[in-house]
Amino acid sequence: MNRRSFPSVSGLVPALASWLVMAIVAVTTADEPPKKTPKVAAEKKQDPASKVNSGLVKLTKEHEVWIDPKRKWVVVDGVVCLREGQLEMFACPRDTKEHESIVAVNCKARYVHAALLAVGSRVGHPVKFDPKYEAATGTVVDIAVLWRDKKGQKQVMRAQDWVQSIRGKKVLPYPWVFGGSGFWTDQATGERHYYGDGGDFICVSNFPSAMLDLPVESSQANSSLTFVAKTENIPPQGTKVRLVLMPRIPKKVNPPKETPDKPQKTPAKAKPPAVMAKNSPQLAEVKKLEIAAANTKEKPQTKP
Repeated sequence: MNRRSFPSVSGLVPALASWLVMAIVAVTTADEPPKKTPKVAAEKKQDPASKVNSGLVKLTKEHEVWIDPKRKWVVVDGVVCLREGQLEMFACPRDTKEHESIVAVNCKARYVHAALLAVGSRVGHPVKFDPKYEAATGTVVDIAVLWRDKKGQKQVMRAQDWVQSIRGKKVLPYPWVFGGSGFWTDQATGERHYYGDGGDFICVSNFPSAMLDLPVESSQANSSLTFVAKTENIPPQGTKVRLVLMPRIPKKVNPPKETPDKPQKTPAKAKPPAVMAKNSPQLAEVKKLEIAAANTKEKPQTKP
């Protein structure tokens, strides 16, 4: 199998890049003063989904993934599929690895990859094990989970608060990075496939095929960094959830100037990025988003 990282959005899905440009242009023109329409007529035509997704741009008709162009967020809808047990992923595409993921999303990972690129995220590289371990790199992506409780009230938490270490019971202390997964080619048909679509979407164990991975060594071989679901924080199976991916888009800075008499020092090994604070203002912003009614549930699709 041949695998390589994404060179651009256009290398991901044919014609998707041009579609994204048109979609974003449509949002920017939405800021123009709207034409006056009768209030009653507008209310009659309003689709409930349009209220839920107000201000968001949907990428495809078939997949539940949106871009929030103003905040540079990516929004993905899914359902709780697991509340207890050992984890290899936090989230996977539906009908893939629900037996070891907390959330199954109604979207292929490739479209989330394209959406992250569209809002300015940068792909790093997935984890490497040969000749030695090298952690995944890429834009840091904070993730919040939005849902409605039994009373219909909106709730929001960091994704990390749904995951805990098997030892010490501490919540996941790291954010995710945009490693970018890769492609493999079917030698019989010549068709290219995206690894992340097979399940390795938002991982808590290191995989070279992960789209989002932890920036630290975390594998089944390292028992101290094995993670399980934090059951008490997770709503019932089948609850609809909205994942909000908030990449930390780097600001443009001028590189330091080198001087002949003062060569640049070799930078020290970087520490893993800090996780989003539990009281981060971003969580309050996420709570402003809408989500489907609490009594609208889907039966989780699990595989043996």
